[in-house]
Amino acid sequence: MSSRHRLRSLLTFVQLNGIIPIRTQPLFVLNLLASPLSFLFFIFIVSRGALIQYGVMGGMILTMLSVGTGLQADLTHYRHDLKFQDVVVASPVEASVYVAGMALSELVYSLPAVAVFVLIFVLEGWATVTSVAVVTGVLVLVWAFASALAFTLATYFQDVRETFLFSPLISLGLTVVPPVYYPLSYLPAWAQTAALFSPTTYAAELVQGSVGLVQLPFYTAVRDWVVLVAFVVALLLIAAFKARWREP
Repeated sequence: MSSRHRLRSLLTFVQLNGIIPIRTQPLFVLNLLASPLSFLFFIFIVSRGALIQYGVMGGMILTMLSVGTGLQADLTHYRHDLKFQDVVVASPVEASVYVAGMALSELVYSLPAVAVFVLIFVLEGWATVTSVAVVTGVLVLVWAFASALAFTLATYFQDVRETFLFSPLISLGLTVVPPVYYPLSYLPAWAQTAALFSPTTYAAELVQGSVGLVQLPFYTAVRDWVVLVAFVVALLLIAAFKARWREP
């Protein structure tokens, strides 16, 4: 395929799975906002507004992870119910173009939800050059590893209902148990150690540090970036070599 055809294919996937669903059914956006805003509401009530920054930071990360969850269900639906992946496999479109297009479609689909948290972020006066750069970089990396994980899992599922089993577990393991909505120091020592196995721990620490919620020494920030990038690379490699592009 030429670069022009790759770009056209990518944009077609973005329109198919990102723009058209928002245009035809705006309630999808409200559904995407439901979980992060629910957490934000309860954090605001329980802490009387003291932990609202943690809620906003956590809401952004959870929204990006929801992109991965949505991609997992969509890819499984296209693969089994619509047999769309078989059509793509038989076409000149490469697997990388298909996955990139579908992942970008979920990102476009999530932008209205992210915009709500960005608006709060700006109105509260937390936006600086540093915080915006850090938050943007972290969210892109979270989107990347969530998409890679979702694609790999989707190629093994035999029914879209299987995604309903794994999605809550992924959300629990990556956003509720790790300190995404609260400081790492709130956890007991053994739980802090366990939280280090989750990439969202490092993502949350970086965004929390960027707005001054936690003291983040330079070497700790470097470690967080390195670990987060390593997670992304590892999951992309797993997707490249272990995902089932063609039916066995």
